[in-house]
Amino acid sequence: MPERIVIACGGTGGHLFPGIAVAEVCQKRGHQVLLLISEKKIDSLAVEGYEHLTFERVQSVPMPRLLSLAMLPFAFKSLAGLWRCRGILKKFETTVVMGMGGFTSTIPLMAGRLRRCRTLVHESNAIPGRANRLNAKFSDVVLLGLEACAKHFDGAKTRVVGTPLRPELNERPDKAKALQHFGLQLDKKTVLVMGGSQGARGINEMVSQALGDYSQAGVQILHIAGIDDVEMVQQAFDEVGEAGCVLKFCSEMGMAYAAADVALCRSGASSLAELAAFALPAVLIPYPYAAEDHQTKNAEIYERGAAALLYQQKNIDSAGLATVLIDLLGDDERLAQMGDSMNNFAIMDAAQLVADAVEGVEEYGMMNRES
Repeated sequence: MPERIVIACGGTGGHLFPGIAVAEVCQKRGHQVLLLISEKKIDSLAVEGYEHLTFERVQSVPMPRLLSLAMLPFAFKSLAGLWRCRGILKKFETTVVMGMGGFTSTIPLMAGRLRRCRTLVHESNAIPGRANRLNAKFSDVVLLGLEACAKHFDGAKTRVVGTPLRPELNERPDKAKALQHFGLQLDKKTVLVMGGSQGARGINEMVSQALGDYSQAGVQILHIAGIDDVEMVQQAFDEVGEAGCVLKFCSEMGMAYAAADVALCRSGASSLAELAAFALPAVLIPYPYAAEDHQTKNAEIYERGAAALLYQQKNIDSAGLATVLIDLLGDDERLAQMGDSMNNFAIMDAAQLVADAVEGVEEYGMMNRES
């Protein structure tokens, strides 16, 4: 029987793109799907090209500290948001609410529980943040990207399904074609620099400060700088005369991964899942202010699996980072071994497994555990 599914995602690419992946699978299976996204500019930019899906913007209300004066306005905004979400769910005749994580999911899941819909939340990281610890209380099932996270949801029904990938990442473009797409040279090793959908200031600055080192070593850079830093990074490239490629946002990540020999990035779970799908080794610099330091926990799993190198931002400078990357790019055997290890983390059918859970299918072919 067709379901009417609301998927609450948005706020970051790490929630939005997996939500889109699940929506497309559910839509192909004959279900009606509505995606709730945030009012952030990055969400509007990221959903371009998905005209076949239906989106509605809702206000995201992050929870302040419990003893903060901000709790009072938070309560009023939450009640207003809950009232609006109940109306959206009623109008859509919703039967299932799927939250892809973060506070963008909290109010829709609460509204779903009040309307007696089936509710699920997805946690892609190794350790959940405050939002998903709360979201789990309004969810019938907690879906996990990594088994290591199950212990943090004591008392909840959990299932390991992986982190869904955008459908366009299911095929790997030819490397030469990908390099040409970005105007890059075919005979140079390529570093893909990215900081997630919104960029990463610390990484952007370190790479920009050492562009001369990369250039002298014959290394080119495909740099996805983010909306806020693209001008700063482009200026650095122009001053050095570096002939790499600088983008504020990339809607063709399959091309970007295929062009690269190694990635330099944060360690958000969605980015790591995409790197695994493309068997792309990485140097990981976790976002130092991530909730519960979850990005470090993510990176440690991939480092232990010999798929990535992990450096804390405070412990490495621009010259040291350049040395690490240049040395790694000079060791083809090590790159190949890291790529194979990275690919071991790939769960290519994660979107299908999440869709199975949304449909209430009990057998996913994956680990099924109840705490």
